[in-house]
Amino acid sequence: MTARPETNTFARIVLTTAASPQEAERLARALVEERLAACATLLPAVRSIYRWQGKIEDVGETMLLIKTGVEQLPALQTRLAALHSYGTPEFLVLPVETGSPNYLQWLFENLRQP
Repeated sequence: MTARPETNTFARIVLTTAASPQEAERLARALVEERLAACATLLPAVRSIYRWQGKIEDVGETMLLIKTGVEQLPALQTRLAALHSYGTPEFLVLPVETGSPNYLQWLFENLRQP
């Protein structure tokens, strides 16, 4: 018997940042509309300090917490790269150890094509 994805650990959270709240909203809407994400939470006014092309950068960004499933990851990564203004957008995947059955069921229902 195969476990149902919503009762197992097939959920993932993808972290990415965007240059502005407007770009973050555009990315989130596209990914949810295309069912690559069930939800994207935008956290405005984060600050990132990192090394890029030999310089230390200190920039304001908007963080996206993208809720998705393991099966969507390849297409999500490809689509995010195509939509993003950054040449090398952040794409970090965190496993979801557990979650409420109702939320996970909702998440997976919203990744399926109607």
